[in-house]
Amino acid sequence: MQSFKLLVVDDFRDFRRFVCSVLQLRAKFHVSEASDGMEAIRKVKELQPDLILLDLALPVLNGIEVARQVRDLAPAARICFLTLESSPETVGEALTLGTGYVHKPRLASDLMPAIEAVLQGKRFVSSSLSLAYAEPPKPRLMAPLET
Repeated sequence: MQSFKLLVVDDFRDFRRFVCSVLQLRAKFHVSEASDGMEAIRKVKELQPDLILLDLALPVLNGIEVARQVRDLAPAARICFLTLESSPETVGEALTLGTGYVHKPRLASDLMPAIEAVLQGKRFVSSSLSLAYAEPPKPRLMAPLET
């Protein structure tokens, strides 16, 4: 069985530990954690993880900046964002840097499917955010207004 190195990055200790405990139940995951952006950068250099589960709102260095630096430090690492942020602009920007985006309120249902998809090189976005990253709608022809 193939094993994967995962790095969970979140500043909220209880949330981070919960995610790590869920992942450590699976033999194929070797899980490490970081509590801020700079610690995440150090761990990425050291561990060369296969997957980084990354919050956006981090102290010291935010998740977007961490993701940008990861491209140079560990080019093979995949990134899946785990965040409360749901604005279309933020989702769009994050998806230019990673292939997964899990909205924290959907964590229970979306975490494992997101990890599996991202490790397979597929995109995953929580269904509650599906409109945020969808292609812009095509213009529709409208019937002329009656006068």
